[in-house]
Amino acid sequence: HHILWEIVDNSMDEVANGYGTTINVTVHADGSVSVEDDGRGIPVDIHPQLGVSGVEVVFTQLHAGGKFDNSNYSHSGGLHGVGASVTNALSEWTVVEVYKNGTTYRMEFESKALEEGGEVKGGLVKYHLIDTGEKTDKHGSKVRFKPDKRVFETVNFHIDVISRRLKELAFLNKGAKITLTDERVPHGNGFLSREYCYEGGLIDFVKYLNETKTPLFP
Repeated sequence: HHILWEIVDNSMDEVANGYGTTINVTVHADGSVSVEDDGRGIPVDIHPQLGVSGVEVVFTQLHAGGKFDNSNYSHSGGLHGVGASVTNALSEWTVVEVYKNGTTYRMEFESKALEEGGEVKGGLVKYHLIDTGEKTDKHGSKVRFKPDKRVFETVNFHIDVISRRLKELAFLNKGAKITLTDERVPHGNGFLSREYCYEGGLIDFVKYLNETKTPLFP
């Protein structure tokens, strides 16, 4: 769940800073999870020092962060900025799509054993960032990854744990619209889905906390 929070937090930063309004989190039937936002999209241009795309920097370099913009690639400290690369390193595979300038960019990463029974390396570049040529009106990023069962004791996502976290984020970022879909659970003609959006922000949070209680004051 922590490697999911790292991706969600990067998307949340885009929303919190006014660059997007929506985050969609989907738990897929194959055990992977995807996070899509309508922010600016991870930088796709070539990093001046490292010579690879911004996407590759964010998902392979510790401390690169999702925070740099195209002009300065400033680094962010703390755990935040380690997130995407750690998520990638601990996943069987990661697929990143960026929607920018009317087109769709795509890059894939994988983990593999270097030799039979040998060391497993995660977060390896499967192919570098490409312009797929697929036209789109969207803007933002979509990250889909599958936690590596060779690393974790369990790779099963608990919908209630994710739900609680997303609900808290929605309270903390008023007006942000966060949807959660669980494709492992059929519901009606689709799948189990929850949506969180609170125009009142923390005020709504207090109301939620008080739902089962008798407040001293209105």
